[in-house]
Amino acid sequence: MIKLMATDMDGTFLRDDMTYDEARFALLYQQLQLRGVRFVVASGNQYFQLKSFFKNYPEMIYVAENGAYIRDAERVYAQHAFQPAAVQTILDKIQAIPELKILVCGAKSAYTLSTTDPDHVANMRHYYHHLAVVDDYAQIDDDILKFAISCPPECTMVIVATLRDQLVGLGEPTSSGHGDIDIIQPGMNKAAGLAELGQVLGIDLAEMAAFGDGGNDLEMLREVGCGVAMANAQPDVTAVANAMTGSNQEQGVLQWINHWLEA
Repeated sequence: MIKLMATDMDGTFLRDDMTYDEARFALLYQQLQLRGVRFVVASGNQYFQLKSFFKNYPEMIYVAENGAYIRDAERVYAQHAFQPAAVQTILDKIQAIPELKILVCGAKSAYTLSTTDPDHVANMRHYYHHLAVVDDYAQIDDDILKFAISCPPECTMVIVATLRDQLVGLGEPTSSGHGDIDIIQPGMNKAAGLAELGQVLGIDLAEMAAFGDGGNDLEMLREVGCGVAMANAQPDVTAVANAMTGSNQEQGVLQWINHWLEA
């Protein structure tokens, strides 16, 4: 019996233009509530950006920053931050790779340097509604939850492999494709976040369904009771899924929920 459904956002719940069928979702959400099924957002993205998509749902819970920051509008359920020494070591390693554009993601805001390409900063503001430009990362007074780095897409897998070797015990690089790489805390992923939230809500991972398309969804889809891969998912994601649905452009998450409610 499914008691909670969790969805990734980019490439999964959202169309490519970062919209979704709001009227259809409202109807399905109401039916889920009537059945006592929680609907949760599980994303690598920033809480402040995620909640902008669900202004009419103040009770929505967000497993943000790949599981490091779990909250709703009123309550923080969990917050996991890197140790300051680890933050500095990771910064030293990634700043030594010239192809990278770097965001440091904290609980209060994300941060990038004033030397970062302005076009990249403007683009990142679509995903990080709180994004501060600083002259030096040493100016940051925040709990650091994640690093978000961008590289030329063709370099993604090489850089992930390089960072995996360099950051053993400090951070884990995970790719969501298209040149986007997150460095998350060891053992901190969406599955861990959902398990932690489940302890609060009294819901086991086996009683959850989850939707995803990218590398940072692998653990979540593998460990929940029903992992659902999008038609546009990466092959390794499809390989661990229990079920498939339509693409994000086809609103596959809403398709699957609708079929489940009618079954």
